[in-house]
Amino acid sequence: MTEASRATVLVVDDSEDNRFTVRRYLEQAGFRVVEGASGEDTIRLVRANPDIVILDVDLPDTNGFEVCRVIKTDPETAAIPVLNLSATFTMTRHRVQGLDSGADAYLCHPVEAIELVATVNALLRVRRAEQALRDADRRKDEFLAMLAHELRNPLAPIRTAVEVLKMRDATDPPIRRVREIVDRQVSHMSRLIDDLLDVSRIARGKVALQRGRCDFARIVRDTAEDYRGTLEVEKLRLDVRTPDAPVWVSGDHTRLAQVVGNVLHNARKFTDAGGRVQVTVEADAGAAVVTVTDTGIGMDEDTLRQVFEPFAQADRSLDRSRGGLGLGLALVKGLVELHGGEVRAASDGIGRGSSFTIRLPLDNDSAARGQDLPPPSLPRAGRRVLVIEDNLDVAESLDLLLGMMGHDVRIARNGADGVAAVSAFRPDLVLCDIGLPGGMDGFAVATALRADPTADGAYLVALTGYGQPEDRAKAIEAGFDVHLTKPVDGASLHRVFAAVARRLSGGGGA
Repeated sequence: MTEASRATVLVVDDSEDNRFTVRRYLEQAGFRVVEGASGEDTIRLVRANPDIVILDVDLPDTNGFEVCRVIKTDPETAAIPVLNLSATFTMTRHRVQGLDSGADAYLCHPVEAIELVATVNALLRVRRAEQALRDADRRKDEFLAMLAHELRNPLAPIRTAVEVLKMRDATDPPIRRVREIVDRQVSHMSRLIDDLLDVSRIARGKVALQRGRCDFARIVRDTAEDYRGTLEVEKLRLDVRTPDAPVWVSGDHTRLAQVVGNVLHNARKFTDAGGRVQVTVEADAGAAVVTVTDTGIGMDEDTLRQVFEPFAQADRSLDRSRGGLGLGLALVKGLVELHGGEVRAASDGIGRGSSFTIRLPLDNDSAARGQDLPPPSLPRAGRRVLVIEDNLDVAESLDLLLGMMGHDVRIARNGADGVAAVSAFRPDLVLCDIGLPGGMDGFAVATALRADPTADGAYLVALTGYGQPEDRAKAIEAGFDVHLTKPVDGASLHRVFAAVARRLSGGGGA
């Protein structure tokens, strides 16, 4: 199939003779042609998404340079190739101006048919190649989302089982050690999944920060304490030095904790037993500065140059024994730069340790716009909880955990049964999977429950393996109060029950 056999060309020229000539050349080559005579015509007709626009420069109502800018700055039309074709603006400076305005090529009248058709074909080949890349990128994203969903589903009952074991008084050291191993490995697997998706989203500019005024020193302290147990298991010493006064930055609390956690995770991975990891926080020259230093294997100059690149690895023989995909530090760099900061790595060489320094702009605004809140207190038990989940292991493990927490639990295996159970059970909380069988998915369940007076006041939580921002937005739009990504840990469940308690007490459930 030729380029022309499937292509529509929009030809815009106020000269009827020029339009006739260009049309004849293109139709003889097999193209379909649509005509316009002004800038206004162009803006209107380009909405039909032609394969290419041939645009005169000297138009009666505007000039082609300005029309081209409009086309190229509109996300809906920016990918359409524009070929400037002029009988008046034929100087080199005109060609440069056209290309600087966004045109993909520039020709002058009189133009020979063979040159015009060849140029159009070349531009179409480029557009189709770009479209193929976009399609491949979209399929990759769809695959990653599905992969994450399929990996998270089996992790969910494992995580819930770990939470059940945590509630038991495990006095047998081997049992306690096995529980801790499973807990760490589930967390590690969850981190790999999240990093894989986040790096892809950052590369496409799809990560939106939920900014607030954060005490970076507190974030570092809390995150470091979360990692202390993991480091101690590896027989690593952790030293944390932070100022007593807050170090305010404008940022996304969750993402900043993720940044610090990824750097600590990297230090743990590449530092052998008996080593030390030191974390310091200070305010310096208008910046919040966090430095993580380890006594690990260090880096040579080649590794330093690529350490923040996705999938970059240290020496393979070492890295394979230590695990990882080479994504954690790439994610650190992307998130820090989204916050307007910078991150640098340093090492004196192999065997001499490494240090990572993160700098973020200080936010010394005296008006606290959403300061860090303390973690919620443990909510009291005794809620009615409806779990709508088709995966038997996920449902049974949640039933066991929630029952041990003192809650009254009912299980429904599909959406229709879940909706039917509400009127009699009157749940305080509904935990609902999204991918349910039987023709009624979780979104439909939420919509139905929001329209059901017997479900008035119920706190709806989407519990799913799909964790992209668009998945969260769709869940909230359908009527869910919260979207949680599997596997869900105990802390997340406690936050949910705290929100339920606030709603039932009249304080809102946000």
